[in-house]
Amino acid sequence: MIHDLIAKLNTSFMTPIEREDILQLAIKMDDILDGIEHFSANLEMFSLTEIDEYVQKFMDNIVKSSDEIVKAMELLSRKKLVQMRDHAVLIKEYERICDEVLRTSIKQLFLREKDPIRIIQFKDIYELLEDIADHCQDVANTIETIIMRNA
Repeated sequence: MIHDLIAKLNTSFMTPIEREDILQLAIKMDDILDGIEHFSANLEMFSLTEIDEYVQKFMDNIVKSSDEIVKAMELLSRKKLVQMRDHAVLIKEYERICDEVLRTSIKQLFLREKDPIRIIQFKDIYELLEDIADHCQDVANTIETIIMRNA
């Protein structure tokens, strides 16, 4: 999809915002999808069929971030750039919550779990989910850059 976007950007005479900003936004959103795919692959590789409360908290906040990204993109399509800022702020707040969840989840993992293989598996899963939250924050930062350049 990114390749198709690049081809379309190269043939478009006018774009609502700079071509580079559109491409950067698309790449950052693609990073989120890649992270989710990597997370799903690890669940399958580790044969994890049950998740714990921390994985659920991560996923809840990632879903909320994704919803805010969708809302921001709807505003972008209507050229309501300044209103996008509220969504960027919320995305950053959800990422901050995920930072806290990561610290708590790893601490509890080492306190509660005795099986070293499960420790490795869940630590990897938690870190992958935090990476996805970081990618959401990258989108928020890109949104703020677009707002600064164009509003």
